[in-house]
Parts: sequence; C-alpha cells; structure tokens
Amino acid sequence: MLRRNFLKNTALGTVTIPGLVNGFSFGMNRPSPFQKMLSNFLTDTDHVLVLVRMDGGNDGLNTVIPLDQYDKLAVARSKVILPRNSLLNLNGRDDVKLHPSMTGMQALYNEGKLSIIQSVGYPNPNFSHFRSTDIWMTGADYNEVLTTGWMGRYLNYEYPNFPQGFPNADMPDPISIELGASLSLTFQGPGAGMGMSIANADTFYNLVQGIQTPAPNTPAGKQLEYVRLIARQSNDYGTVVTAAYDNGTNSATYPNAGTNNLAEQLKIVARLISGGLKTRVYMVSIGGFDTHDAQVDPSDHTVGEHANLLKNTSDAITAFVRDMEAQGLDNRVLGMTFSEFGRRVISNFSDGTDHGTAAPMFLFGTTVKPGILGDNPVIPTNANEDDNLPMQYDFRSVYNTILKDWFCIPENDLESIMLDEFQLLPLVGNSDCISDTHEINQAAGKNLLDCYPNPFVQYVHIDYESLGGNTLIQIFNQAGQILATPFKGTLAAGKYNLEWNSEDLPAGTYYVRLQNGLTQQVKPILKVRG
Repeated sequence: MLRRNFLKNTALGTVTIPGLVNGFSFGMNRPSPFQKMLSNFLTDTDHVLVLVRMDGGNDGLNTVIPLDQYDKLAVARSKVILPRNSLLNLNGRDDVKLHPSMTGMQALYNEGKLSIIQSVGYPNPNFSHFRSTDIWMTGADYNEVLTTGWMGRYLNYEYPNFPQGFPNADMPDPISIELGASLSLTFQGPGAGMGMSIANADTFYNLVQGIQTPAPNTPAGKQLEYVRLIARQSNDYGTVVTAAYDNGTNSATYPNAGTNNLAEQLKIVARLISGGLKTRVYMVSIGGFDTHDAQVDPSDHTVGEHANLLKNTSDAITAFVRDMEAQGLDNRVLGMTFSEFGRRVISNFSDGTDHGTAAPMFLFGTTVKPGILGDNPVIPTNANEDDNLPMQYDFRSVYNTILKDWFCIPENDLESIMLDEFQLLPLVGNSDCISDTHEINQAAGKNLLDCYPNPFVQYVHIDYESLGGNTLIQIFNQAGQILATPFKGTLAAGKYNLEWNSEDLPAGTYYVRLQNGLTQQVKPILKVRG
C-alpha cells in the first residue's frame, strides 16, 4: 500500500500518455513534415540502457547450469534436471553450459556479446514476489522501504529540473519509456515518475498508426471523445514518439509477435532508437517465470514452460542485438536482464521449483566485457527444501557499475543515487560518453529550486521560485517521510530563499521538495559529517 499511496500522491508530476495506457487506446495527431524533418537531427542519444524484466523468479540453475555440480543437481532436482547431453557449450568453458533452448544467447556469448554474472542477489533475501520486486526496483536493503526507484534517482540526477519545462529543445523526448500497464517503481523519482509508459505493443501500434478505439454512442462516450481530444492536443510526447517510430526502421528479423511478446517489445524499442529518440532508458518485460509446477514436460525435460520462456527471451534479445548491429547503433546500446529472485536448489513434486535466492544475470551488447563473472554455485551433497544458493554479487553492485561505466557517473556521485557504497564489477568494456551531454541535461527544463552547499554539514541554503499562491517547502528522507517544513504559506510570484538547519539528522541523502499549486520540483541534498 505504501508504494501505491506514494505513486498516487505524486501522480501530478508523472509524464505519461494520458488515457492511452489504462483501459483504452487512441492515436495521436500525426507529425507534420516539419516535425519529421527535425526528427532526422535527433540522433545524438548518447548511451541507452534496455532493461529486460523476467517476472516471477527465474530458475537460474536450469538456465546457467554448473556442469561441475551436475551429479549433485541430478539428485537434488530430479524432477526438472536437464539431460547432460542436451546442454549448450560456451566457448572456453567446460564447467558451465546453457539451457538447450537458448541457442541465440549461446551465439552471443561465443561472439563476445554476452556477460553472465553468477549468483546475484542481496543479503537476507525475501521470498515474496512483491517485496523482492520492490527491493530490486528501488535498491533497498531487505529491512527498509524506499519510495524511489534506482533508475528514477539516476534520471533525477541527470535531469534535475524534470518535469518542469519538459519537453524542451535540449530534451524533446521522454527520458524513459516502459512498455507496461503503468510506470513501475523502478522509474519513480523523488517527486515524479521519471518517464512514460505504454500499455503494450498493440497499444503502441494504435498510437503510431492513428487508430482509435471507438467510443460508445452514449453520453459517457461523448465525454470520452472530448477527453481523448484534449489528451491528443496536449500530449507532446506522443507526437515525438510517433515521429521517431516513423523515422526509424528494423534491420533484423524478429520472432512472430503472436508467440513472442518480448520480441515485439524489443522490436519497438529498436525502431525508436533507430528513429533518433533521445530516451536514455527503456524497460520491457516477460512474465511467467514463477514455475512452481509444469516447469518441464515430465517425459522430456528439455521442453515445457521454462524452456518456452527461455527460448522467447533468448530469441528476442538476440534479434534485438542483431538489429542494433545492422544499424550501427550497437556501440550505444547496453541490455540487462533481471528477475526478483531465483528458485530453490531442489525440485518439488509438481515438476517445478519454489522461490529461492540468488540467480544469474545477463548483460548483452557489443560493449560488454564478455565471459562469466563469478564461480559456479556449490550444490549441497544432501540438499533439502531449505537449501538455497548463497549470493556472490549484490545486484546493486551491477547497478552501481552500469551507472559509473555506462552512464559515466563520477564515482563521488554514485552514493547519492545508490544510497550506499557498492563494489564496481568488470562488466562494461568501451563506454566512451559524449562529453557535454550531462551538462546539457542538467540545464534542460525550468529550474525552480537550488540547494547549496551540497554536500552540506548542518545548514543548507534553499533558493526557490514561486509562481504565486500556495507554496510549500518540505524536507523528506529516502523512505518518503516528511522531516521538516521550512516554509508553508501564500507568496506573490517571485524568487525567495531560506536557510534550513538539519540539526541532529544523521549523514545521508535527503530531498528538498518545492510545491506551488500543481507545480513541484525535488532536489537531492547530501549531508556529510563535519
């Protein structure tokens, strides 16, 4: 409930396609020839990250198989074990193999375009889908609840003035796009959802093809048509997304959309990147990995529910990488898979596996450092229902590394985004950044709030601009709890300043929030020990 309440309370700062993502779809106004001409110049997108969510908890031991532990696995998970002779070889490794349905990702690995990170998780794991998903999306510790996502904090760092004055000449496009029913907690910033969501591939194609679901011939239907008209007229992002799609192309063959929805999502992402959209982060998803039963066909463990899921994932990612390569965009695009947890060491009596702990992650693209990071997990000799895989790498170390080595965040700024110190891993190869992109992004939009010095020891000065009327300045912590209200009242339009004393608050990251009518802006501040 905490997450829902926070999203509800910050909904006015969220940039989405109104009316498009919940319940019905409609088409946007078609871009003019002038807009289309301008879109040809919007190709300087710097680095792009594509997140692939494997929803449900993927069985890592049947995805990346530790061959040196095979005999123990055969005893522990006899109901789901894959035949040894069916497993896919990886160049240079005779101790680890892939699921037989992952031929595409096998090829990527053997070409040096896939990195496998062994046994990724977090300390004191939680076996609830909802809680563990929140932990992965926010970067929280097991015993804390955060109301901001790790990617939302990064995007707030990159675009500190968002959403005021967006879209603009420096950033005319959505800063993130998620193909899903709503913008997930991953993209929740301190004061706003940092991007837009599109319900699904069908909704997206309705958007770019100008197709509108007919409104019912009722008084409510007439009102619906009016709401849609206002939404179309006011939605600048829908127009630029359509323009990018029209300007883009796909240069690889993707699996059939009817059987592989993930491929259809990645096909859309590839075309938007190709069309010059400057969006920094995309997220797509594939569900069904909660394989408590029927994970395998009892008569042939190489086929079944899990095999189909891994095939769809592998085929979709491979097609996407080929598309980026064919278009010469591969040096700017990095992909990463994640799932909220792995599965138990042992199989259950329903030809499946139950909620577990650590599991492998994949990074894909031509800029990864290829190979396998970490050791094969060790399987207990007499595994039971309580046995799980110990974590080798904290998932937040993977996030930390992507922020530093892909998005080029200075090491001193990482803690303000990740909220703690995490190790850096050798995952990303050549990651040259466009030198002035960050400075341009920092200045984009309208700045209504400044805080200095930052970092600070005890006192911080807050400069803010009110557009007139009710104005509120609040300080809150990482969990979204209000700690102080330095100002609340009615102001004439103008610029103001105040000094706030943090008194006995511990060192850490806090947020200053300005609310003025429907306008709000949030800036992070870092308190350090004196």
